[in-house]
Amino acid sequence: MKPVVLSLALIAMLALAGCSGMTTTEQRVLSGSAIGAGAGAVTAVATGGCTACGAVVGGVVGAGAGYVYDQWRKHDR
Repeated sequence: MKPVVLSLALIAMLALAGCSGMTTTEQRVLSGSAIGAGAGAVTAVATGGCTACGAVVGGVVGAGAGYVYDQWRKHDR
């Protein structure tokens, strides 16, 4: 159990370190795709569909939503 927890902690640290030099657009698109992929996978599991397919579709939709949100925020100012 400890190696799994240690590996997950290391992956999380590397992921957060990789986000430090990103623009706000890149951060919002990445956040949207991660949230969308998670929501798509959960929805696919709940409905009995293909989990990977749900994650991919959710990730694509989430990335698009993150980009649209970023453009809306920039235009709103």
